[in-house]
Amino acid sequence: MPRIAVLPDPVVDQIAAGEVIERPGSVVKELVENALDAAATTIDVAVEEGGRARIRVADDGQGMEGDDARLALARHATSKIHDTDDLVGVVSFGFRGEALPAIASVSELELHTAAADGAGTTIRVRAGEIVEVSEGARRRGTTVTVSRLFFNAPVRQRFLRSPRGEWRAMVEMLTGLALMRRDVRFTVTHDGRPSLTLPPAPSLRARVAALWGGALASRLLDVDDVSGEVMVSGLVERPADVGAAARRVFLSVNGRAVRDPGLVRAAESAYRSTVPSGARPTILLDLLVPSDAVDVNVHPTKAEVRFHDRWAIERAVEDAVRRALGGTASAAPLRTRWWRGALPAAGVSAPTNAPPPDDPGWFGHRVLSVSPQELPGAAGASAGGAPRTERGSTEESGEGTAALPGEPEAAARASALDIVPGVFIPPLVQLRRTFIMFESDEGMVLIDQHSAHERVLYERFLTTLEQGDAGSQRLLLPLTLHLAPAEADAFEAHREVLERLGFEIEGFGGHTLIVRSVPLPHPRFDAERCLRETLASLAGDRHAAAASRHERLAATVACKAAIKAGDALAPAEMRALYVALVRTTLPAHDVHGRATIVHVPWDEVERRFGRR
Repeated sequence: MPRIAVLPDPVVDQIAAGEVIERPGSVVKELVENALDAAATTIDVAVEEGGRARIRVADDGQGMEGDDARLALARHATSKIHDTDDLVGVVSFGFRGEALPAIASVSELELHTAAADGAGTTIRVRAGEIVEVSEGARRRGTTVTVSRLFFNAPVRQRFLRSPRGEWRAMVEMLTGLALMRRDVRFTVTHDGRPSLTLPPAPSLRARVAALWGGALASRLLDVDDVSGEVMVSGLVERPADVGAAARRVFLSVNGRAVRDPGLVRAAESAYRSTVPSGARPTILLDLLVPSDAVDVNVHPTKAEVRFHDRWAIERAVEDAVRRALGGTASAAPLRTRWWRGALPAAGVSAPTNAPPPDDPGWFGHRVLSVSPQELPGAAGASAGGAPRTERGSTEESGEGTAALPGEPEAAARASALDIVPGVFIPPLVQLRRTFIMFESDEGMVLIDQHSAHERVLYERFLTTLEQGDAGSQRLLLPLTLHLAPAEADAFEAHREVLERLGFEIEGFGGHTLIVRSVPLPHPRFDAERCLRETLASLAGDRHAAAASRHERLAATVACKAAIKAGDALAPAEMRALYVALVRTTLPAHDVHGRATIVHVPWDEVERRFGRR
């Protein structure tokens, strides 16, 4: 008696269905993708009990003649693949010819289709067997109705989620398809109630607004970048808004929605030093890559892809997002925070987004973070980074060359002249020894001096670590530091990077260190305090793996080395800090993700004084 036998067709069909049809959402996905392949411009989805009872998908695409309709229900029957070469660079969704027969094998299915307005074909299938074929009139397109899913596979039926759980998964899937095909009208109903009504959208931002509201759409930055043969476009969340609402993630590769944790991590890597540790931004990206550089035939439901050179693709994604975050639009948007306080003065109307009038105690303050690219002197920057000369420059005004806080005068003159010849710097005023203020055409601009200097030093330290040539100053009297065990361990773990920053340190037995040379980012720099606080911050660090070690250390040292709130700055120091901030890559945020610059619009000031 042979031990190996060929499986009967019903078993084979159910095995195939198990690969393609995991739950009701899988049915909807396959049917909607078939409609998209048929060039549908309108797709209607009706679901009952989360898809467990009934699923109906109707489209206005290219329908089928009677013979094709019968063949469509046969396994491995497809109009999209003809030989093995077609599997490379395939752009259609349902190219395997398994969806309809797999669905029909575990349900009661009705297919109603017509290639043109007029005569159509209706086929009814039960558990994979055709039970009726008839003709009838209908408009061009196809309607597939699936009832009693898994009625002949009770074990799989028991593992379905509740109707609400299955519906949530289905909505997530449909949302991805709607984001991907913005040219198609989608209508979705659940248990007879409208759920989604999405007309064709001119852009991804418009589709996001239709799905999740204009508030989220306004918090997103445009990504549009080309790296070699890879094009990356889409929307990513502004750093200052990360965590303000539910996170959304969507990825498509060559027009196919995919799951790819590697690409998500690459996009999130671009946010390093702009958001707090652990913050996860909204990311909606479309990738276009050469068809021979990606394999879409590696997953039964085509939800994953394989890249020929994954590192290059991930690097292109990270660079594209990083460039979007470095632009003017990356600055935090206008936001309002309300708290109880004094009543508004007589004659002053409440802002339009104020709490209800029955709230007896309100006081509003609105701030707008802006990018330093918008600051005076930045708009005229040349491609090389040197802003154009304008009237009122430091050279013409005779105010002297700007120097970074405490920088030696001669070095300051040389470095400033090399960096920004003739840059216009507006009159700057220090407030509370913490903020630098000046006025623009749009309002008052405030710069947090510590956050700004922190950003400047961070990017300078990163350049030092990557390119070398760290300047340092040998101490006349070496410093002796006695460390706790955890701090000593942190020193050993980061010793090489500290030395590359300009520290010359050697052990002196036990947990004692001798410091012979230190970097000199500015003469206010307290080397001993900075080193102690840095090692204390790094001691027991559990987040070092979230970013490369040198970035973590550069951020920590920059924070400890930067000028502090409460430090009085001379006019030349304020001018130098202003210039250095304008030249950074991500000026709108410090290394902790906080805003560096805020803008108080003139209309807000006038409103407070009753002029509006």
